[in-house]
Amino acid sequence: MQLLRSFVFSFLAATAVARPGSGGRPEAAIQARGAKYALKEPPLTTPWTDKVGVDPWPEYPRPQMQRSQWQNLNGVWQYQNASSLSAVQNPPFGQDLGQEVLIPSCLESGLSGIQGSYTLYSWFSTSFQVPSEWKGDNLLLNFGAVDYEATVFVNGKKAGFHRGGYFRFTLDVTQYLKEGQENELLVFVHDPTDDGDYVIPIGKQTLRPSHIFYTPCSGIWQSVFIEPVQANHITGVDLDGNMDGQVNVTVHTTNMNVTTNVQVTVHENGDVVATHSGPSNQPFQFKVDSPKLWSPSSPNLYNVTVKMGKDLVQSYTGFRTISKGTVDGVVRPLLNGEFIFMFGTLDQGFWPDGIYTPPTKEAMVYDLQVLKSLGFNMVRKHIKVENELFYQACDELGLLVIQDMPALRPSQSKTLANCATEAILPDPAQQKEFTRQLELLINQHKSFPSIATWVIYNEGWGQITTYYPEFELTELVKQLDPTRLIDSTTGWYDHGAGDFSDNHHYANPQCGTPFYSINSSPYDETRIGFQGEFGGLGNNVSIEHLWNNQAAINTINQTYEIDTTIDAWNYRSHLLLSELEDQVKRFACSGGVWTQTTDVEGEVNGLMTYDRRLKRVDEDQWKSDIQALYKAASGRRNATMSSL
Repeated sequence: MQLLRSFVFSFLAATAVARPGSGGRPEAAIQARGAKYALKEPPLTTPWTDKVGVDPWPEYPRPQMQRSQWQNLNGVWQYQNASSLSAVQNPPFGQDLGQEVLIPSCLESGLSGIQGSYTLYSWFSTSFQVPSEWKGDNLLLNFGAVDYEATVFVNGKKAGFHRGGYFRFTLDVTQYLKEGQENELLVFVHDPTDDGDYVIPIGKQTLRPSHIFYTPCSGIWQSVFIEPVQANHITGVDLDGNMDGQVNVTVHTTNMNVTTNVQVTVHENGDVVATHSGPSNQPFQFKVDSPKLWSPSSPNLYNVTVKMGKDLVQSYTGFRTISKGTVDGVVRPLLNGEFIFMFGTLDQGFWPDGIYTPPTKEAMVYDLQVLKSLGFNMVRKHIKVENELFYQACDELGLLVIQDMPALRPSQSKTLANCATEAILPDPAQQKEFTRQLELLINQHKSFPSIATWVIYNEGWGQITTYYPEFELTELVKQLDPTRLIDSTTGWYDHGAGDFSDNHHYANPQCGTPFYSINSSPYDETRIGFQGEFGGLGNNVSIEHLWNNQAAINTINQTYEIDTTIDAWNYRSHLLLSELEDQVKRFACSGGVWTQTTDVEGEVNGLMTYDRRLKRVDEDQWKSDIQALYKAASGRRNATMSSL
């Protein structure tokens, strides 16, 4: 891990235009007019709230495709609310938008300086200069994520449009630039969340927060940066290293119809261990001899350099193979050919000060470090997609990731003219858009070694049941990424698709067992028995650790179970973990997901409170109970295994 950090830092040190300590931020990018930015007091803070300042997220935001020259456009921008979707037809070019906003942030957050609600339509603006050293190069404008639709203008010209609140996009804005002058960047954002008839991927966001559904995030909530490139440049690098040392590579370029030679070099401890040349825009393979394998216990990573002409990008990979196989007559998940009991938490990724945007990288990684220190080897990223530094941290720490696709308008219904109610589900066009964004999820994240499983549907949310689209979607995901497992339907409407027979049950588990309850399906012995969610034990806390919103506080008693003391909470946790251990020994349980990492708004069932200031866990007890799960699984893995 230290090797990777050192390599990346030395690589980025070559940046010629960075202001010292700025992460490559040009001075002009944080200059704005209008009322000065100020943090707004959120309903709850974290230890990092006051550390954010006006230079947020200075880190290079794309760890698997890094270039040495870049400028960070994060900082204080201008903001103006817009009245409707038609506002995009009349952009406020050259105007003072009146308010300042911190980018990246959610407009609903205190960190944004706005802390708005129903921010469905918004304008954002800033300005930047292109360094003279970049003259003659094309300029890429990169957005980490904008929720939900972004229309981008540069110097009064429309430069592009993007739809999808969780995915990065890049625009070549070369033709719109003014050489040696300030360049105006204006962005119109439309984020309907669950307004009206919109059925879009939103995860747990809602305009009407209540208990397990939370404050939404609108706007530019991940980093923005620019970088110079050649006209034909690398646009993406797909990397997969398996347990046999085979490296599978596809280097995508601007001109997809032209094949160009690319060179890929793998480094370990500064030494070259393999180099290979191959064609762009086509998959090719080569071998690294006797690689050190990646696993939660040994998260070994190798630095990778990809070169095409003058374009040079830095990346990394880990060598591991994720599969399934039969061990002693039970279908199991396998890591590097051996049964691994995957155990982690449901990780919502919400923050009281930043909503979707963690206040700092340190804060984001802190959650993962807490999980790792307790002995968890996995985290389920629950119907949210994080910035890419999250997945890099999981790669470095050794935490497997079960990655959910954000759900379509979860668990909502509408009243028909005849007063009957029906679930809000996607129409054919909305289902097609869901499929397109599922493809983006896979293609943009399939090179992170830690990701072990893709989840398509959670608890039937947005899942059509008049036919079974999960079968077609499962085949699509397998085609896009044959190197991982697929949990097609975690909880509820399971019709047999995918690699997992996944049960959700609160509070106690039913993992690979001959018993099940309502909304679950009986264990299917042809697939992996898995406890996709359980636990959820609640323990109320004093107001200084609560989301200070009365509507949220009023829903606390909707928690699956309330334990009146910390001791009682740990006692009940021990019983449930012991019950899971017994199911591992007796039945076909191959892993589980405990609800959850932290409290969120009206939920008080986290290992930590929402502000991350209080841990509920008896650490010695939890460490012992988690190790007991692994020991029980180890006792089941000694028989003959056959691959599926």
